Amino acid sequence: MLFGGGALGIWLDLRWFPTLFANLYFHLATLIIGIFLLRFVMRASRHTGRLLARMGREGEIPRMETNKLVVTGVYGCMRHPMHLGLLFFPWSIALLLGSPTFILLIAPVEILFMLAMIKFVEEPEAIRKFGDAYRTYQKRVPMFNLRNDCWRQILEEASL
Repeated sequence: MLFGGGALGIWLDLRWFPTLFANLYFHLATLIIGIFLLRFVMRASRHTGRLLARMGREGEIPRMETNKLVVTGVYGCMRHPMHLGLLFFPWSIALLLGSPTFILLIAPVEILFMLAMIKFVEEPEAIRKFGDAYRTYQKRVPMFNLRNDCWRQILEEASL
């Protein structure tokens, strides 16, 4: 999706926004923002993924699998903190490329697709795996939480 989105974005930019796409200052600004956003995405996703791998495993199970529902730490604030970080990945790549079409049109569509995958694939899989415990967790904890304390928790934990 990212490679195709980038290629399509650049192709459309050369037709729709040739002046903006050729603007050095625009590229410099988007590059700087993209670097910071990508850094946040990688740190937050890496930390929350490691936290899930460490706390969500009991016994001998294959790598990248979980068998224990994690509901503490940042997972007590939102159900999908790792995915929240990854939702910003298309925008960070779009900003790094400096593609106005990718930034404004393609990345948001990719983000909506990712949200649909979480809602219609990830969540039902968690319900099958953890049953009523996950349903209770769903009622208590939102899928994503944009409150300052939740962001702070992701950022503080990501800096560990």
